[in-house]
Amino acid sequence: MASLAEIARTQTELDPDDLAHLQRFIGSWGLVADLCFSDLLLFVPTDADGTHFVVAGQVRPTTNQTLYVRDLLGEIADREERPLIARSWRRGEIIEGEVTDPIIRERVRMLCIPLRYRDRTIAVLSRESTPSVGRAAGELERTYQEIFNRFARMIAAGDFPYAREDGESEENLRVGDGCLVLDGAARVSYASPNAVSALHRIGIHVNTEGLRLGELGLDDEPVRTAYAVAAPVTEEIDPRPGVSVLIRCIPLVDAARVTGAVVLLRDVSEIRRRDRLLLSKDATIREIHHRVKNNLQTISSLLRLQGRRMASDEAKAAIGESVRRISSIALVHDILAREAGEDIPFIEVLRPLVRMVEESLSSPDHEVRFTVTGDPGTLPAGVATPMAVVLNELLQNTMDHAFPADADGGRPAGRVRVEMENDGQELVSRVIDDGVGLPEGFSVERTTGLGLSIVRALVTSDLTGTIDMFEPLDGGSGTEVELRVPLDAERPG
Repeated sequence: MASLAEIARTQTELDPDDLAHLQRFIGSWGLVADLCFSDLLLFVPTDADGTHFVVAGQVRPTTNQTLYVRDLLGEIADREERPLIARSWRRGEIIEGEVTDPIIRERVRMLCIPLRYRDRTIAVLSRESTPSVGRAAGELERTYQEIFNRFARMIAAGDFPYAREDGESEENLRVGDGCLVLDGAARVSYASPNAVSALHRIGIHVNTEGLRLGELGLDDEPVRTAYAVAAPVTEEIDPRPGVSVLIRCIPLVDAARVTGAVVLLRDVSEIRRRDRLLLSKDATIREIHHRVKNNLQTISSLLRLQGRRMASDEAKAAIGESVRRISSIALVHDILAREAGEDIPFIEVLRPLVRMVEESLSSPDHEVRFTVTGDPGTLPAGVATPMAVVLNELLQNTMDHAFPADADGGRPAGRVRVEMENDGQELVSRVIDDGVGLPEGFSVERTTGLGLSIVRALVTSDLTGTIDMFEPLDGGSGTEVELRVPLDAERPG
């Protein structure tokens, strides 16, 4: 579906300032639709003469059912199909009437409001609803319609949308949340039933009529600021411990003077309580990961101490391998202790993992250079932990077997490249070396070595992926190991 910006660029003669003004209007016109219980359509002329108009915006009310089931954005109408729109555009006046709508083929009551900016009409707002027959409006409907009429006059005068806005709130307040209408002295002249209920929930049970918000026990700073600057103000206040209320004060302006305001309010106490619980839970989870990391590091230190007391070189090597495996898991928990949530930017695990293997296994007479290319993206902890162990084993296996010692105990220099790709559906990892290559008849499925057995088990079982080992596709010497791990698969546990 085309956006306002696309429609303006391709079908109208609006300049950037006009477009910005209309975008501000569309950002706040949900309130206007709620107040008039009707669909609102924004018509912009496609030519300077106003012979054709394009629907550049559409909003449905939350206080009533919609008249138009389908979206009308991008629809073109000429002045014969929409005569009231053309007349309002041409005269720059608010015009009301009934016409047969060309889209739904029914009688529609329209109120056409010229939307002015910089002393000229740049669009026409149309309130469209079914004609009312013999039904008396209640107090709420009469009040809202009166407020809508005041907004209509502000739109026609160029006072709405406001030149200064307080920015979008985290929660999008609507009239149905609770609405207070204030007079020119900032006293309550009307409170909707939902507003009364919201006040009751936060412990305010007095009759609000004729009182200011401060006299009700609420912080009236948002109201005083809105009246002073003639622009909307949104703030969250805490009238008492454990109670939070989101307030948005929208001033009503007439001839550059604030004559009243609409105050929307919502009790967000339960939402904030849940937010605090989530923050507390998140902090607890991070602390757990931090303690797990510390415990793993303690185990690694104990194993190193034990390794130093070993007389057997084979035992020392086995303990060294265990230390590196534990350290690779500790890296993941270290990231989880610092990051929010259970997803990890895996590059922050991969780079220190490669550096750890390089520092522990490389030496001046056995210099192997490691490089990392590509972006593994963000991985769930359930994928990141086994992947860290798998890559640690593959890098260690490469150091042990791709660059074997010669008869004099020396080892050749070499290069190892780790490539990562993540398209959102599958993680592809490649470990490529320029060593001696695979032995004759080698098969990863039949290998009995501990390291590759761990890799095979983790990749095929925990990660539900595949592993292949072959000569590099570029024709050089060495070995290429390719891992493919689906990221949306169901995993054990």
